[in-house]
Amino acid sequence: MRRQVSRAAFFRVLKHPVGKVLAGLLAFSAIAVFGVFTYFWVHYSRIIDEKLRRGPFTETAQIYATPEPVSLGDPLTADELVGALRHRGYTETRSNRVGWYHQRPDGVEIFPGVDSSASSEPGVIFLEKNVVTRIVSNRDNTERQTYLLEPELITNLFDRNREKRRLVRFDDIPKVLVHAVISIEDKRFFEHAGFDPIRLLRTVWVDVTQNRRFGASTISMQLARLLWLSKDKTWQRKATEALITLQLEQKLTKEQIFEYYSNQVDLGQSKSFAIHGFGEAIQVYFGRDIRDLRVEEAALLAALIQRPNYLNPFRHPDRALARRNIVLSLMKENGFITDLQYLDASKSPIKLAEGGEESSDAPYFVDLVLDDLQENFSDIDFQANSYRIYSTLDMKLQRDALESVRIGLEEVDGLLAKMRRKYPRPQVALVCVDPHTAEVKALIGGRNYGASQLNRVLARRQPGSIFKPFVYAAALNTALEGVEPVITPVTQVVDEATTFFFDGKEYQPNNFRQEFHGTVTLRQALAKSMNIPTVKFAEMAGYDTVAELARNAGLVGVRPTPAVALGAYEVTPLDIAGAYTIFSNGGTWVRHNIIKEIRSSSGGLIHNYKPVQHPVLDPRTSYMVVNLMQEVLRSGTGANARTRGFGLPAAGKTGTSHDAWFAGFTSKLLCIVWVGFDDNQELPLEGAKAALPIWTEFMKRAHRYREYRGVQEFTPPDGIAVVDIDPLTGLLATASCPNPRPEVFFAGTQPVELCRLHGAGGRTQIAGWDAETPEPARTGSAPQQAAARSRAKAAPDAPKAPQAPAPPAEKRSVWDRIRSIFR
Repeated sequence: MRRQVSRAAFFRVLKHPVGKVLAGLLAFSAIAVFGVFTYFWVHYSRIIDEKLRRGPFTETAQIYATPEPVSLGDPLTADELVGALRHRGYTETRSNRVGWYHQRPDGVEIFPGVDSSASSEPGVIFLEKNVVTRIVSNRDNTERQTYLLEPELITNLFDRNREKRRLVRFDDIPKVLVHAVISIEDKRFFEHAGFDPIRLLRTVWVDVTQNRRFGASTISMQLARLLWLSKDKTWQRKATEALITLQLEQKLTKEQIFEYYSNQVDLGQSKSFAIHGFGEAIQVYFGRDIRDLRVEEAALLAALIQRPNYLNPFRHPDRALARRNIVLSLMKENGFITDLQYLDASKSPIKLAEGGEESSDAPYFVDLVLDDLQENFSDIDFQANSYRIYSTLDMKLQRDALESVRIGLEEVDGLLAKMRRKYPRPQVALVCVDPHTAEVKALIGGRNYGASQLNRVLARRQPGSIFKPFVYAAALNTALEGVEPVITPVTQVVDEATTFFFDGKEYQPNNFRQEFHGTVTLRQALAKSMNIPTVKFAEMAGYDTVAELARNAGLVGVRPTPAVALGAYEVTPLDIAGAYTIFSNGGTWVRHNIIKEIRSSSGGLIHNYKPVQHPVLDPRTSYMVVNLMQEVLRSGTGANARTRGFGLPAAGKTGTSHDAWFAGFTSKLLCIVWVGFDDNQELPLEGAKAALPIWTEFMKRAHRYREYRGVQEFTPPDGIAVVDIDPLTGLLATASCPNPRPEVFFAGTQPVELCRLHGAGGRTQIAGWDAETPEPARTGSAPQQAAARSRAKAAPDAPKAPQAPAPPAEKRSVWDRIRSIFR
């Protein structure tokens, strides 16, 4: 009865004019709301479809290191090889686009995928007792001496928003990371349809009862906000977020949503870039591949999602540790880890990548690559296309360079701390190149890229004494041009206070610590880095000649004045590395190179590097300067390298200006080190104390690797004479000279006169008339005889047969005795 009355009353209201108006308004409102909803639903559906069709992330170019060789006889375990492959993106899954591997009892099979480099080939590396015993290429079933592993990814280029990410697929994400993320961010992610009503009710309860905010956003809602919306906290943004969330749940699977979220989530700052996604974050914080993640590391990454910069483990390890342990406890509550795993992980300290943020990539090197791309390939958009850039960088050497710089600067900081004056923290530059191709193998442009992006490898500074080899090269080279007097390594000048006159002006250089050594040879002057003799030799060669040689070796801005001899004109460490190739490469200058090859995403060749080089020095002159620089390490200002344990054949030169330098090379690597202050104030340490220790530490580490072992002695080219001389007179040594040593000359310029200070040679003794058994007659010229003596000294002594007693000397007349003296 009541229902009938109510219904009748309702119809009476509708028949009333006011009721009709209200009903019309309600209907219109409903239609309008539905229409608006439909409009926005369709609008955002199109936006989402378009973004998903193009890909939700901007694909930028990737920079790769040089391939790593594995050769017969290399010490290598199966676990090490598998780890290297996993670090390059390989898995055991055959569908992996980068490549897959199969570990078997006698070795590892390697199968590159469609996204591997063009030089990769399938093959098998056989191992026995942790040594590479055999390499077989599956391409043609032939044996190889060396197998090149896939180039290691250094970094993805940042996009226009200076964001960096390494895309990962859901199948590559370890379960432990998935469990860590959903434990702290969205416990019921795989169960709800985009909204978690239980969490929403809990959020309201906490807000009302405890007056504090409690997040209710699910992973789907966070992804909607990350990809399409701003961070504004308005009702309009919330409504749009809900609309997009519903669309995502309809269009994507849960695995796809989690994959997109894993590649977009903000995880802090590295240097001047924003870190997006777990792939990039794992490289920055741990320096490892995502597939090798440990429980405590996964928990730390999940912990950073809340406030990544506030919880940055490099800057705030205590905060990061506390938040990480909260994630671990939730993982235990949710049954993802056992009590034992929780105890082990929660007690583990935070272990970040060695070398800090700098170890994840080579930021100063990457900046050089970007500069090169912008200068030489301006028509290509590398920030919006997935080009593959194959560089010359060797990541093993890069990590060694980073560690060597850290150790060396600790020593420099300690020395500066002992001084009365307070100094700022010194900066550093290190560049290592191949001595024959000038390919950059390692590069450090400062002690902390995050604090300063200034690349000191490109900073122009006075080179000081590391420029002196160019002076001596110019001086020695005059002998080939017929200039008199002929300058050789034994040419002598007087080391004393001297005033030089040039262009109507006086120039009064000084020696280090104002020490003078009197008469010295060219070899001694370079070995001990004497300033006055160097200027004298530059004057003898001609300042124009010295400057021209330097400019031909790539050192622009060098002028022909007396100051050029002491490295007064500014150059960059990278320029010096290239210039020194005229010594390490037999007189031929080679321009430094950082990019080997550029390919499109489909593998098409865009660029292939061709060396730029030209001859600068006669190979004989180059060798003679190298021989002189070996003396620097043997007995000169660089001898500290030997006392620090570096014993390989090498040549080098210390340098001290306002800064500290060391430049040196072996037959395998050439390395330049600079240490100084950014404001160009004087560093109160010479090159032997500030730069040489870093160079030594790096070269010791670098030559442990197979491709840099087997350092060879520097061999003289045709046209070089090596003879024994007496160091006091510079003349050919005799059997009576107490300290003969070999010296190098252009053939035809070596001394032919025997040393007069210690006798004219032979073994005849004038003191008594009884003659000794005469020495066998020598044949050939005096230089040939001296060289023969030098070779004889190098040979091991042969065991001597027992000698019979000599018969009594036969008595001779006085005339016979006199005649025997002149024989």
